[in-house]
Amino acid sequence: MPAFRTLDDANLRGKRVLCRVDLNVPISNGTVTDATRIERVVPTLREIMDKGGALIVLAHFDRPKGKVVPEMSLRPVAAALEQHLGRPVKFIFTDWQEAPKVDVKPGECVLMENTRYHAGEEKNDEAFSKLLASLGDLFVNDAFSAAHRAHSSTEGLAHFIPAYAGRAMEAELKALQLALETPKRPVIAIVGGAKVSSKLDLLGNLVKKVDALVIGGAMANTFLLAQGNAVGKSLAEANLVETARKILRAAEDAKCAVILPVDGIVAKEFKPGAEWHDYGVDAIPNDGMILDVGSMSVDLIRAAIDDAHTLVWNGPLGAFEIPPFDAATVAAAKHAAARTRAGKLVSVAGGGDTVSALNHAGAADGFTYISTAGGAFLEWLEGKPLPGVKALEVTT
Repeated sequence: MPAFRTLDDANLRGKRVLCRVDLNVPISNGTVTDATRIERVVPTLREIMDKGGALIVLAHFDRPKGKVVPEMSLRPVAAALEQHLGRPVKFIFTDWQEAPKVDVKPGECVLMENTRYHAGEEKNDEAFSKLLASLGDLFVNDAFSAAHRAHSSTEGLAHFIPAYAGRAMEAELKALQLALETPKRPVIAIVGGAKVSSKLDLLGNLVKKVDALVIGGAMANTFLLAQGNAVGKSLAEANLVETARKILRAAEDAKCAVILPVDGIVAKEFKPGAEWHDYGVDAIPNDGMILDVGSMSVDLIRAAIDDAHTLVWNGPLGAFEIPPFDAATVAAAKHAAARTRAGKLVSVAGGGDTVSALNHAGAADGFTYISTAGGAFLEWLEGKPLPGVKALEVTT
């Protein structure tokens, strides 16, 4: 990963600082119900204010598609931001059709209205990028979760004023670099989820980067089919069997060990209290559904984690929403967290249901880093360039 500028490189005193954050938080009855994304950017915002910057916060909310949609206003978020920041936050409404007047002094904070109220935001329109840039002297991007989007407020305005990574962005980039770009080997990846089709690019990139790849979740069933195993009524993509075989061949060529389930937790229906049994993958009954990897598979995954110095995790190993089909995910997550706490493993996780699964397991606090970025984290795992990150790179 190329070098990128951070707040350590910026002279903030007396400067008007545009800071892009992700405030796309859940709201119910006008109240923020999960402030995780707000909490993550508070250190950056406080640092800018404490160092004498006049802070102008930019963010999007939902998808108004270039129109003023009152239900998608950031106004309700201002109160939650003020609460977690511990400083006054002034909200400024604008439809972004012209440059708004922004009265903010050093050490103060204003939150601007939804940048997606302007049709040029998602098109990365140069005129809108220049309009945003005209509001400040410096740009700080602390929204890794939006870094895979080439929008005006994430990439475009960085071409017109000096751009820096905020602390949350910096932490994310360093964690990702530690996980796959300059890792301590051996490296293991755990990939779960429902469909192979949604993770073709991910698997194709990982087999070239890691020493061992654990495949779990319903997507493992497609690989079991590719190996000639019957999977009963389990969720699988029969049309991707040959694709699965190609991935296995690519892994073999790259000397990446692929660890597939050798047994599965099988039930006739997916519901709480359903009767279940642990079957070997060569003995799945015709009327059964594989809803989790089995106990012997968990032992293999634990052993693979023990052999590794670095772990990258994306996706649950089973249908963790309903016990007991959460057992494998919980066991593997707790084991990884314990190894991390013991200083024997660097563990980085994120994307999709991963955060929920690790929280469910009570293991999230034990991981080295957990990304809440979703799409951006997944695209990074796929080896795709992230426009919002590239805009922060130091060029020579």
